[in-house]
Amino acid sequence: MVLENKISFEGRILGVQPRIRLLRSFDERHHAYLGYTLRINGSVGGEKGDFVIGIGKETELKYGIQVGDNIRGQCMHVEDPRLESLMYYKVSKIELYNRAVEITQGHPPWYGVPPALEVYRERGHRRLDQKTYDAKCTCCIWGCLMPVEMIVDQWNPTRRRYRQETFCYGPKSCIYYHAGRKRTVPGRNGMSWTEEDWIDEESTKHRNMDE
Repeated sequence: MVLENKISFEGRILGVQPRIRLLRSFDERHHAYLGYTLRINGSVGGEKGDFVIGIGKETELKYGIQVGDNIRGQCMHVEDPRLESLMYYKVSKIELYNRAVEITQGHPPWYGVPPALEVYRERGHRRLDQKTYDAKCTCCIWGCLMPVEMIVDQWNPTRRRYRQETFCYGPKSCIYYHAGRKRTVPGRNGMSWTEEDWIDEESTKHRNMDE
């Protein structure tokens, strides 16, 4: 087995969000809290542009990376793109060489250092329209693009499908929020299950409109 060499990257942070994977099995769902996602404008492997890198929980805790920071380091291509919303991960040798000026905000999108992953778990999420996410939420600490793995047949768990879904962990009063269409999960023998609005309501009922 040939190991891939690390790739150098450098750039300015455009967004920091939680890196969460979602496993669906008909009407059941399970989250894996993996770390954080960095959207960066700069260069990776000598190619310029925007790219997405995943970092671990400990790395974010150590550096407190936020929008506007400039960083450099090394990374690797993801092994299975179906299980990631990233292009690169396994980051090492990170260096923050220019810190962003702290921003005081009272409106969305929200920047700053993102909270601990436990905070996201406790807050719960609502589904978020993909177009709204792309237009307004990619830089917000409360937005999340999740890779979704779906077990189609519980009696034959090797039958799986993959897609990506967008979610919001932010205040329910956000002026940009739009839920979009309900999501349907495929099941065995052509069956399907639709995730109704009450599930989002139940997930976030402990928060008021401004939380």
